[in-house]
Amino acid sequence: MKTPLASWVVNGLLVLLAVLSLGPLLWMLSVSFMHTGEAGHFPPPLLPSAPTLDNYRELFMRAGMGRYLFNSFLIASCVMLLSLLFNTMAGYAFAKLRFKGRDATFRALLAALVIPSQVAMMPLFLLLKQLGLVNTYAGAIVPGMAAIFGIFLVRQYARSIPDELLEAARIDGAGELRIFFQIVLPGLKPILVTLAIFSFLGAWNDFMWPLIVLSDDSLQTLPVALASLSREHVMDYELMMAGSVVTVLPVLLLFLLLQRYYIQGLLLGSVKG
Repeated sequence: MKTPLASWVVNGLLVLLAVLSLGPLLWMLSVSFMHTGEAGHFPPPLLPSAPTLDNYRELFMRAGMGRYLFNSFLIASCVMLLSLLFNTMAGYAFAKLRFKGRDATFRALLAALVIPSQVAMMPLFLLLKQLGLVNTYAGAIVPGMAAIFGIFLVRQYARSIPDELLEAARIDGAGELRIFFQIVLPGLKPILVTLAIFSFLGAWNDFMWPLIVLSDDSLQTLPVALASLSREHVMDYELMMAGSVVTVLPVLLLFLLLQRYYIQGLLLGSVKG
């Protein structure tokens, strides 16, 4: 049983960790409302002397941030939807369907997890170049359509679906697609939410691949545009922080709204089966 002093110490440490974690984000938000040059003072001000939206107007009216926001949302949404489809199908197949080489193929996929993604970027770029997908939305979306980790999560969770339920559906004349969409998918809802958030956040925050495959400025995503903005406005900290807020805020709100389902699905996926 914890003593009152121990509880105070634990709670105090948790509050301190929360402040240390949220402090940079809150200061970033505060600086985004400051006038140009105000954040460069010493010591740096914690709050704006006269809050202004000029930095956000600059971003959307002159820097074209609205276009980059649309690109990021389009690419991340497509990656999320396609990865849900393919990862779920593959995970279910590895969990419940019997076919030659199933276990060996799954072990090979797991072994590939240790290979850094950067190693495959050059071969993948050359392949997409041969297909004519370089500098297109499809070129940024295709590599994220399936992920080994997503397949693993779905497979672990799908193993908990009773085989008797699937066999009963087959005896009643249901085809594999009907079984998948009407029986399997409803049972995978917790892990699907986790996978959706995981895929969306990964695609939204991706910097390296869009930088490589998208050379047209009108196709660039928010992280790449923000990096370009930092080179053009090296000393404009307020504008840079406004761009960071625009980049971080949508995914932060998404995660905060769905974090309970995300963590629940992640934990369930790790222990099922």
